[in-house]
Amino acid sequence: MISIVDKRIPDTAKEKLSQLGNVIPICTEGIVYDAIKGHPDLFFCKTDDKLIVAPNLPAKYFNILKKENIPFIKGGKPVGDMYPYTAHYNAVISKSYFIHNKKVTDPVLLNTTKDKQYIHVNQAYTRCSLLPLHDDKFITSDMGIYNVLQKNGTDVHWFSPEGISLPGFIHGFLGGALGIMENNIFILGSLSKYKSGNQLRELLEKYGYQITELYDGPLLDGGSIIFF
Repeated sequence: MISIVDKRIPDTAKEKLSQLGNVIPICTEGIVYDAIKGHPDLFFCKTDDKLIVAPNLPAKYFNILKKENIPFIKGGKPVGDMYPYTAHYNAVISKSYFIHNKKVTDPVLLNTTKDKQYIHVNQAYTRCSLLPLHDDKFITSDMGIYNVLQKNGTDVHWFSPEGISLPGFIHGFLGGALGIMENNIFILGSLSKYKSGNQLRELLEKYGYQITELYDGPLLDGGSIIFF
């Protein structure tokens, strides 16, 4: 198992992940603003079988992907320093759906997900705000996304973003604090430090997930954990 993370997440979290496989820590300079310069979900979008990668990701990370034999293709639009140019790849792909703001989506992503039903949401930081679970179930901290997915008949649950840390902002997003690999949910932080932690734990366990808390602290929006 390989995990792609923000280089700045706590060392304890990286050490726990390294016990399960290789860790690829990401940090860029001069592409986006400092608060999100290491966020994987700005530069990578995971499809069913590959990664779509921003073409201006630094070359050393492309070399790592090749070394780790991770299948990928380059996207068409470079990531830029401010919104909406930071959000081209921040989409969610589930079993049946492709969810993003269509005004922002990279065209390569659109071309590689033609078998999915596209659901447009206004929140272009979609992966930051939304975690896809098995069988087209979802958890989100964005009420707009929640309402749209409910209207589309999906099994979606809303949790408050309050108390999720993102340095420089009032709060972060729930999806950015989580990663999923098969039947395992990995959390940047401890659910005991999150006011909706008990409800989130109950829901995930109800759906049959094993929960791994990566360090003992408040939930941290680290731009998601991407597993391969």
